[in-house]
Amino acid sequence: MRQLFGTDGIRGIAGTAPLDPTTVYAVGLAIAHQLRPAAIIPRVILGRDTRQSSPWITNLLAAGLRAGGAEVESAGIVPTPAVAYLAHTHGFHAGVVISASHNPWQDNGIKLFGPDGKKLPDQTELAIEEIIFKHAISATPPHEASVPVVEDQPQYAQEYVDFLLHAVPGLNLGTAKIIVDCAHGAAAPVAPLLFTGLGGEITLLNITPDGRNINDHCGALHPKTVAAEAFARRAQLGITFDGDADRCLLSGSSNNVINGDAILLVAARDLQARGLLTGNIVVATTMSNMGLEAALKRSGITMLRAAVGDRYVLELMQQKQAALGGEQSGHILFPHLATTGDGLLTALVVLDLIARTGKTIEELTADLKVFPQVIVNVKVREKTPLESIPAVAAAIRAAEAELADSGRIVIRYSGTEALARVMIEAESEDRMRHHAEAIANAIRAELGV
Repeated sequence: MRQLFGTDGIRGIAGTAPLDPTTVYAVGLAIAHQLRPAAIIPRVILGRDTRQSSPWITNLLAAGLRAGGAEVESAGIVPTPAVAYLAHTHGFHAGVVISASHNPWQDNGIKLFGPDGKKLPDQTELAIEEIIFKHAISATPPHEASVPVVEDQPQYAQEYVDFLLHAVPGLNLGTAKIIVDCAHGAAAPVAPLLFTGLGGEITLLNITPDGRNINDHCGALHPKTVAAEAFARRAQLGITFDGDADRCLLSGSSNNVINGDAILLVAARDLQARGLLTGNIVVATTMSNMGLEAALKRSGITMLRAAVGDRYVLELMQQKQAALGGEQSGHILFPHLATTGDGLLTALVVLDLIARTGKTIEELTADLKVFPQVIVNVKVREKTPLESIPAVAAAIRAAEAELADSGRIVIRYSGTEALARVMIEAESEDRMRHHAEAIANAIRAELGV
């Protein structure tokens, strides 16, 4: 079992374990150590988001990397997928992102990419963990005041923007009115570069990060914000990113939120129409709505479910040679275009689809009939296997027995936060909510904070 790495890297409150100075420095040493068999002098590219803690974590991590014999370059404040792209195209041995994605500003994290631009396999992260623990015992990090600042190289951000534009050649938004919410995060300095020159009337929201306002009532964690703005400004489309811009959600013109399931549906049908949907397969996760599965089936498309986490979606996609996959949360994977989920790329793909078809996003998703779904998040003090807790197991069995084939239950721990997530969807909204609360209350009674 991994102790530091979750489904999306190491994450925690900045300044406390596992993001205390000693551990951060040890992570740098461990990454360099892990890379040494592949290169005498490993090369590592760094990127970060806009959190107050991101600069000191970046500099201390870089100090550990250099002490371990690695060379370090920094792309500065860029989306997570930019680091994946740069690592792959420039021959870096690894890419490292300092970000906690959708989490509040107090949190931060460390995400790793291999030289192929993909997230590291679980077994590699486990091997790095063991090295981290060894270094953390004996390593003494330099004092913050003596740590050299890693100089950012702004040409990398422009190169990433050029890559995105190349993915949708000829895109012209015409007279379309578009609202873009950058969440005061990593998309904030990049979105203006990207959308300039595409035409249309573009309004950029939340592009003034101050270190503490990332994801604060904005971005993909609060999609109703951009939906309300799009409605108020009579825009055709609203686009919203999370803090590190690796996921994207949308809204239409009628104050409606359009999640990753709907994006998967329109993208799948478009790829199918162009003969690019290999095997007529789409990979989603256990959290995707049954309505998506039904809509895809009407188009002759099979939906497979992976565990939650875009790394697991990608693993199943590779096994099945699928051309499309993603999560309800807005992580969408287009392997023919990029090595990892990319919110900005997803937005461009949808804009290109709308421009080519002449249809609105509402028209493209009109037949997606979503089953009522509820997700209850329960803060927990520890992540005890839920099936081992009698009261929780009994509540789950009761829900399964009553809902049977008319609903679906997914209970899991978050891979990035101290939360248990209770997700139920069913034809009957009353029974859905009843069982969701019953299971959540059982978890609270045993593990609640």
